[in-house]
Amino acid sequence: MSESRNVVYQRLGASAGIVAPILGFIFILSAIASYPAFSWTNNALSDLGVVSGITGPLFNFGLVASGLLAFNFTIFCLFTYFEKSWVGKIGSAVFAAATLALICIGIFNENFSPTHYFVSVAFFVLTPISLFIITCAFWLNNYRGMAAFTVAVGVAAALPWLLFFEFNYVPNVAVPEFLSGLAVSAWTIVLGKKMLKP
Repeated sequence: MSESRNVVYQRLGASAGIVAPILGFIFILSAIASYPAFSWTNNALSDLGVVSGITGPLFNFGLVASGLLAFNFTIFCLFTYFEKSWVGKIGSAVFAAATLALICIGIFNENFSPTHYFVSVAFFVLTPISLFIITCAFWLNNYRGMAAFTVAVGVAAALPWLLFFEFNYVPNVAVPEFLSGLAVSAWTIVLGKKMLKP
């Protein structure tokens, strides 16, 4: 009975991992569409969170909702998957912290300075770190394909920020935020779909 319950929880967590980024990007893109003044080069995505009207609530709700779903993905899917791997559990804990930071970005918008800055940095720093740790867990458990995919996503999540700070290729951070988030989203969707398989 306990094993059956664990399977149910893992499938629910896997479904949350698939839905989380899709829901998040739907709300982010809807917020962008509702605010024509938004500029990909001159704004941060978080600027949307303090815009009056429907824009701010759309953006902030999307972050909180996707963060909650991603947290459930971590608790019920990743931790179950890495039940016998202490490296995997560490990576999952770091990823869980990143999802909590994402929730806090939506709660503590730019009006809550410097809290907003700290939770934003925490999300974009902790996420690739967690992926590199999880890569080690996959490798140690001989899941070489998932290890290669996860490290590639970790690099893809970190690279826009490394290039931004090195070359300053855009005036503001909306582009690296979006690209980094897109990379991580691909990972949770792929892993979630993998976990849904018998």
